[in-house]
Amino acid sequence: MMNPTTLPPLRTGIALAITVGVFYALCALAWALAPGPFLGLMNNLFHGMDFSPLVQQRPFAWAGFLVVLFVLGAWALLAGAFFAWVLNRLTR
Repeated sequence: MMNPTTLPPLRTGIALAITVGVFYALCALAWALAPGPFLGLMNNLFHGMDFSPLVQQRPFAWAGFLVVLFVLGAWALLAGAFFAWVLNRLTR
């Protein structure tokens, strides 16, 4: 019988990769739809640091978005699989 806390590493990694991808896309959408309020949120999130000088007006770059989406997805897949593998070893 399978231990109830056993996680399949690949499925866990895929689930985390999908989750990270969706939330990254939502973050990019929020920035595209409301850059001013989003910048204010980021400034508050980082304890009042002002990111305004870093903002440059330029068109949305699909290539850059897709590259980062792929990199974050791959990283999350590996991190999720590793997490499940470690958890499975610790709960034996």
